[in-house]
Amino acid sequence: MIDMDWMIAASSVAAVMMGILAFFVRMRAAKKPTTAKKIIMPPLFMSTGALMFLFPEFRVTLLEMLEAIAVGMVFSLLLMKTTNFEIRDAAIYLKRSKAFPIILMTLLVVRLISKLVLSTKIDIGELGGMFFILAFAMIVPWRLAMYSQYMKLKRQQIIDATEKSTIRPI
Repeated sequence: MIDMDWMIAASSVAAVMMGILAFFVRMRAAKKPTTAKKIIMPPLFMSTGALMFLFPEFRVTLLEMLEAIAVGMVFSLLLMKTTNFEIRDAAIYLKRSKAFPIILMTLLVVRLISKLVLSTKIDIGELGGMFFILAFAMIVPWRLAMYSQYMKLKRQQIIDATEKSTIRPI
């Protein structure tokens, strides 16, 4: 049991560190123009984590998978609501949101509490699999919404540039 407690504590510390890292990455991202590549790449990189399911200890039941997907999608709605873009200096930037750090920290606390509660009932490997599915089900819809919003602004930017170039003074 001591090994399990240590693993739960270590993974909780890692989750806190990842949350802090995500916060600073998001704040830095708002200072530079964004691109479609910057939006799409994180879920692609994260998808390699699905290789964990090659190992039986990480496999989850269908019900656990559906629960994790449902919770992840609900969490993604919060992230979608706080993610917006703006055009500045002829480039598209991620808008800073005052609510984003609060939501990010709230999601982290909910995740930690859930892990502590569920670790008494669900095997640590399965729990790891469930939290991976939850995170993936959260990031994919959020990033798809970001991509859609980004492409709308990109199209608008192209239309505006075309209109400016076709309007000629008399």
